[in-house]
Amino acid sequence: MLTILLMFGLLFIFVSLTLPVGVGLGLATLIMLVTTTNIPVSMISQNVFAGLDSFSLMAIPFFMLSGNLMALGGIARRIVRLADALLGRIVGGIGIVTVAACMFFAALSGSGPATVSAIGAMMIPEMEKRGYGRSFPTGLTATAGTIGVIIPPSIPFVIYGVVANASIGDLFIAGIIPGILIGLALMITCYIISKKKGYKGSEKTENQQGFFSILKDSFWALLAPVIILGGIYAGVFTPTEAAVVATVYSLIIGVFVYKEITWKIWIDSLKSTAEMNGLTALLLGFSMAFSGFLAMAQLPVKINAFLTSYISNSVVMILLILVILLILGCFIDNISSCLILTPVFLPIVVSFGMDPIHFGIVMTIALAIGFVTPPYGANLFVASVVGGLKVEEVAKAAVPFLIAMVVCMLLITFIPNLSMGLVYLMRQ
Repeated sequence: MLTILLMFGLLFIFVSLTLPVGVGLGLATLIMLVTTTNIPVSMISQNVFAGLDSFSLMAIPFFMLSGNLMALGGIARRIVRLADALLGRIVGGIGIVTVAACMFFAALSGSGPATVSAIGAMMIPEMEKRGYGRSFPTGLTATAGTIGVIIPPSIPFVIYGVVANASIGDLFIAGIIPGILIGLALMITCYIISKKKGYKGSEKTENQQGFFSILKDSFWALLAPVIILGGIYAGVFTPTEAAVVATVYSLIIGVFVYKEITWKIWIDSLKSTAEMNGLTALLLGFSMAFSGFLAMAQLPVKINAFLTSYISNSVVMILLILVILLILGCFIDNISSCLILTPVFLPIVVSFGMDPIHFGIVMTIALAIGFVTPPYGANLFVASVVGGLKVEEVAKAAVPFLIAMVVCMLLITFIPNLSMGLVYLMRQ
């Protein structure tokens, strides 16, 4: 256990010093190799390159690029207009529209912060204009953006699938109902708060053309998730190929149909994608070296033996793991936590009879809550910039929605069919 404490202690120190998590992983691995083993340090570079040499991981930059193109090419804006036409008249309608728009965009981008940025930039000013203030819509958007990593396609699902050697297609299928359930829970919470505070729906739809004109204008935007997800589930292409299809589709629609993608937007999207993917690749590579050391030192086996010697009840064990995930999500981002903790916790939950696909969904949801919890909270920072508020104000406004997410997480954890039902159906 001393090795475990030293390893994770070093990582925590490096993260506390504001070093990039990927660098912290590499340094912690290097120090532990040099001080506790005779293994050559070349093991790190070998694991880094072996870890990045994955066809599935190619999906990540393409989903990032397609998300940028959809946000800037008119697809996201048309989704918002359609959602407003459908739901805007309900009490708290514009807030419900924000959640619905996040759900739609989640099926296109696969990223939480990207969803907050794209939808928040449009919806926060609009909600403020309609009398909702600024903290409520900003907190709502920050929380609703977490759906971006739950409804497929999801970048964390791709990463978990690679680390856990699990089917990414099955993870995408398993994420559908949980994502919808969380979206509905946020909508209900928004409705209750709006009813209490007197927030009313809009008197008319956003656009005077009428619903069918809006639907017609949104057709190509709505077709995107059908092509992406339908192609995966029908076996036409793999998740990685779907990411490429999503990018090409977004570019074609943005340039030739909506005519909103310019050379500047294209170059800016490429730059943003390169920056995000560079950070992700650094994390992935060094996390593989970190995981390789954990495996060689048999740390997952030792942790499993230690925990199971004290805890024999599966419910207590799973609740303990959820608490750990929620706490670590406050300090380390979703992807980093997934890379670090999957090799540790997956053998434990499997020994208690939990399906690896089900655990992937639960783990992603638990860590997604960390997007909206200080001090890290990636969605909090993005939303605070978009909404022009302090992070503390956004976090406070997000509390009711976080409670709704925690309730959904527990339901999905202890009612496996909520996530696995569609997977079992598709396997038949």
